[in-house]
Amino acid sequence: MRYGFAIDQGTCIGCHACTVACKTEHKVPVGQFRTWVKYVEKGAFPSTRREFAVMRCNHCSDAPCVAICPTKALFKRPDGIVDFDSDRCIGCKSCLQACPYDAIYIDDETHTAAKCNFCAHRVDQGQEPACVVVCPTHSIWVGDLDDPKSGISRLIAERPTAVRSPEQNTHPNVFYLGADRVALDPLEAPVADTYIYSKPDDQRLEYAQGQGKRPAEAARTTLNTAHPRPWGWRVSGYLWTKSVATGALLVAALSLVANGRMGPEVLLAAPAVALLMAIVTGVLLIWDLKRPERFLYIFLKANPTSWLVWGTVAFSLYSVVSGVWLLLGVMGSAGILGHSGVALSFEILRWVVLPVAVVTAGYSALLFNQAEGRDLWQSPIFFWHLLDQALLAGSGALLLVGLLTSPVAAETRFLLVILVCAAVGHLLLLTMEHVGHHPSRQAAMAAKLMILGPYAKEFWLGAVAVPVLVIALASGSLPGALIAVGAVAGAIVQPGLLAYETAFVRAGQDVPLS
Repeated sequence: MRYGFAIDQGTCIGCHACTVACKTEHKVPVGQFRTWVKYVEKGAFPSTRREFAVMRCNHCSDAPCVAICPTKALFKRPDGIVDFDSDRCIGCKSCLQACPYDAIYIDDETHTAAKCNFCAHRVDQGQEPACVVVCPTHSIWVGDLDDPKSGISRLIAERPTAVRSPEQNTHPNVFYLGADRVALDPLEAPVADTYIYSKPDDQRLEYAQGQGKRPAEAARTTLNTAHPRPWGWRVSGYLWTKSVATGALLVAALSLVANGRMGPEVLLAAPAVALLMAIVTGVLLIWDLKRPERFLYIFLKANPTSWLVWGTVAFSLYSVVSGVWLLLGVMGSAGILGHSGVALSFEILRWVVLPVAVVTAGYSALLFNQAEGRDLWQSPIFFWHLLDQALLAGSGALLLVGLLTSPVAAETRFLLVILVCAAVGHLLLLTMEHVGHHPSRQAAMAAKLMILGPYAKEFWLGAVAVPVLVIALASGSLPGALIAVGAVAGAIVQPGLLAYETAFVRAGQDVPLS
């Protein structure tokens, strides 16, 4: 059995009865919607035409929101309905990023995710969803798509249909009859300067302005709902702080492998930086939850398909390993462990740290890849870019700390080499990710916003100019292993990375999905 919707846009009159019925049935807060009607107009006066599109959850057969949800708050019923349990939701907003249809929102009253659930409580009582009952033109059909004799199956078989964003391969179960493509594809109809009943949200206006001047007869959205960015500065900050946290100990472990020297920068400074920034990262992640008091649900009600769960496990393990490294470093420096004990401990620990640090640095790529609504984040080299950023941020942080620990020339030179190589790698990976061909139009639009649009300053200064300057400074200080110059390079790389993360996170969310 597979429940689905068929919406006949040829008979829809845009009366909003479905919207009102849905809000009444589910007590949806003012300003938020599970079902809404979008208006798109095209043509120039007097030859204009208004197209309608009823928007809602598509109850996908391969629902990305279910896969990414860390606590199984979103789940798929045996009858195909994608439902949610607000009592399990932690408000991480990852499902909002996974949905390619802008169908999920954070309820202003419960602070948990919500969306159309096919009026599952009514379906269980043998009733139709509220929107179907009130539609005056019978434009909304529901039924079992797997039953060829059902009314909805016969309707779909007899008439041409379309679905939203078929390229996302989520296999949506909402079918549109007689809908104009400009109403279903948000990239075809940016907003104008105003809606007919209200003003568009700033995010949609900024995106439309970035597309340049369009002909008067071009399609434009004249009514829609607001969909603010789910993730903000705390997620951008988390990407940077995690890079510093994982990079510091990763570089220290590489140093042990390369030259075996165990100075204070390796025994104490690296794990101290790693542990401090790990704490900051954890604070940012929990702070960003809408229901932070439910944070432990990630462990207690874990969804094994979510990389938010596995990332949290990896990050927790990395934090423990960092603490062990610091403890052993303190014991070694205090003489509690003999020289042979210190050597043996770190001979083992370095090989434990390397894979744990690599996974912890790069797991965000797998999490962001599960955010299937954001094509900019689907890059196959994102994992390697995060790993490179960890080396860049970690070596820079240790060079900065080196002003206090005064590392020997060989150690300083090693850190400078890592910094230069990582900066070069960052520029190469940046070019591969964001310049040239993109796998989808949405990804290309997001890259344009970052490179030529409102985030161009952050991109060109933070992601490009800063690494070039770092390469120049670090390379110039290599012959003399000048820690002071290296520390300057290590300091300026941090805001550069943060600026890039800000542009990357924001641009990925700015391309409209509905």
